[in-house]
Amino acid sequence: MTARNLLDFDLAGLGAYCEGLGEKRFRATQLFQWLHQRGVSDFAAMSDLAKSLRARLAEAAVVTPLHVASEQASADGTIKWLFDVGGGNAVETVFIPEDDRATLCISSQAGCAVGCRFCATGHQGFSRNLTTGEIVAQLWHAEHQLRARAGGAERVISNVVMMGMGEPLQNYAALLPALRTMLDDHGYGLSRRRLTVSTSGVVPMIDRLRDDCPVALAVSLHAPDDALRDELVPINRKYPINELIASCRRYLETAPRDFITFEYCMLDGVNDSLAQARALVALVCEAPATRIACKFNLIPFNPFPGSGLHGSPRERVLAFAEVLREAGLVTTVRKTRGDDIAAACGQLAGEVQDRTRVVERLSGRRVPIRIQSSVAAEVPR
Repeated sequence: MTARNLLDFDLAGLGAYCEGLGEKRFRATQLFQWLHQRGVSDFAAMSDLAKSLRARLAEAAVVTPLHVASEQASADGTIKWLFDVGGGNAVETVFIPEDDRATLCISSQAGCAVGCRFCATGHQGFSRNLTTGEIVAQLWHAEHQLRARAGGAERVISNVVMMGMGEPLQNYAALLPALRTMLDDHGYGLSRRRLTVSTSGVVPMIDRLRDDCPVALAVSLHAPDDALRDELVPINRKYPINELIASCRRYLETAPRDFITFEYCMLDGVNDSLAQARALVALVCEAPATRIACKFNLIPFNPFPGSGLHGSPRERVLAFAEVLREAGLVTTVRKTRGDDIAAACGQLAGEVQDRTRVVERLSGRRVPIRIQSSVAAEVPR
């Protein structure tokens, strides 16, 4: 019998698993707390569980962490972990500390099938979905490593953003229990306002998330009209802007925040004109059918080989932001964090060969590792 990875279960799933072992459901709560609140993976150390249960768990279950291929720390405090997820794939997770919060940016897929023109991950293709356990293991590793280094028992990570590699809503079956684990008071106890899912605009799954587990929502918009967004974000051809905005408006009916965050990557000469800024204002403010409460996060573009794109000059970014602000839209310009360790958006793509050698050195294997880029995004407060 294959051992079950307990990181794959939310609390309800773990309860059903414990019942299958002939145990009361309250044992699942105890076990869940040992796993997630205390970061313990050794069943023998779970002292308030019956010895018989600990013995059964040792035979039938495992707690499977991700293999750390490398860890890098930036001068600004950002930490990037590269995790080997097997099959020649690796994903990265980025920790971003700030004065009032500490954010972890998590990946949901090895690669991405959406193929956004400005995204290094999309250019490298799609390999597979991560499991629930692999999604949760990124938080499990980061939280308990950082807590141990700080020498305390207090929670370190206050915010989680599903803004790393992949389109989270295209891995919904694994994403949903992972979100529930992060929110659970017996797990990581995150507020729904501090757990953000970022999507390129998978409209039916935005509606499902609203019904199943409404958390903060960020939408990768990147263009004010269908013609340009079709080119930059190909999924727009299936779910055009007006359908996307309508789904965002529906999401706000149950969302824990009273606004949607629109992410907008600033591309020189492509989507950064003042006319396009005014078109964005019209899109979200002036048409009653699509009016929506939102904020904009303007993202500097980090070029990567083969993109054919360049970041907008800072003066143009600021002028673009001013048009949005004058219309009463909350607008931020994302700070670049961790660029000295290639943790900023899109920077990893040019370093694949160097990082592959790191993986080989640490794992002792000669396996080509496909390394993808995460998006260390600014989180709505």
